[in-house]
Amino acid sequence: MQTLLPPGWPRPRGYANGVTARGRMVFVAGMIGWDAEGVFHTDDLAGQVRQALQNVVAVLAEGGAKPEHIVRMTWYVTDRKAYVAAYPEIGKAFREIIGSFNAAMTAVEVAGLIEDRAQVEIEVTAVIPD
Repeated sequence: MQTLLPPGWPRPRGYANGVTARGRMVFVAGMIGWDAEGVFHTDDLAGQVRQALQNVVAVLAEGGAKPEHIVRMTWYVTDRKAYVAAYPEIGKAFREIIGSFNAAMTAVEVAGLIEDRAQVEIEVTAVIPD
């Protein structure tokens, strides 16, 4: 995997502008903050992010991938202000569960998610190197 940074652009913090990779692709559907039985254990945004990231890692593992193979993440959040306020806790969960690497990331505020209690949904693309 190689991160893409056009000449003269400032280095983004916590993500990459773009990524190139070769290998077998693994696509993870949107994961929300409930457990494997479909039970929410918290209505706290950072807690739901932690669980959603754990769910992402579980699906990646089923496909033979690891967090370091993630090349793209899209985050859908229902409250931008709550998301920004939770940056420290979200960052801590991200580093503990995913690690520190630079995937291309997008975060979008949405009016709602299909599951009423869900505050975040994270979808991922990973590439396992050849």
